[in-house]
Amino acid sequence: MTKAPQTKIHWMGGTACFILLAYSLLTIMIMTLMGGPPDTIEQVFAILNENRISGLLRLDVLTVFVMPLYYLLFYSLYIALKNSDQALAAFSMILAFAGVTLFLATPSVFSYLHLSDKFAAATTDFHRNQLIAAGEAIFASDMWHGTGAKVGGLLLQTGALLISVLMLRSNIFNKTIAITGLITHGLDLVHIIIGFFLPSIGDMLMFIAGPMYLLWFPLVGLRLYKIRTAKD
Repeated sequence: MTKAPQTKIHWMGGTACFILLAYSLLTIMIMTLMGGPPDTIEQVFAILNENRISGLLRLDVLTVFVMPLYYLLFYSLYIALKNSDQALAAFSMILAFAGVTLFLATPSVFSYLHLSDKFAAATTDFHRNQLIAAGEAIFASDMWHGTGAKVGGLLLQTGALLISVLMLRSNIFNKTIAITGLITHGLDLVHIIIGFFLPSIGDMLMFIAGPMYLLWFPLVGLRLYKIRTAKD
């Protein structure tokens, strides 16, 4: 690959980092000002019927549009690190790609939107109960509760952790970036694993790992921009 396409890839990867940073900050604001995702399907229907925009935001509609940026990010990291260890860089990227794809394949907020419209228009308890049952099935398999999403998270975080190990071994990224990545993605990975058995402890680990992304994204983004400048 020539230098010109590589510099564009690094620019896209760096830009993806800062969009992901903005998304993370917006998510924190939404959870603080509007509240987190609802706990039951009845609450899902209620918030969507009360205020559609607020409901969509609380149901993480932004995630559906932002998650594909991880493809750009991990491809740019692969290009930056492949000369250090091409096999490990490629394996990490494949894991991350598989994880994002599985995550995006799970039902999302748009499935709820369709059912909530039908629920609002339902005229009998029988019809409403049918829609609630359908909603419960989606709720159990959506991008935060379903097996596909959980496995996708495991693959994504494993890929990110391996990329951080490779960063530590290379001279492309400094140790601060590498160690920040090891802590961030290590905690996120453990949070997913422990969450299967001890959800409260898993949530506690995510409470620590979450803010670390606010540091990891800009550090990686700035470094990708510098790599791009150095190759111009």
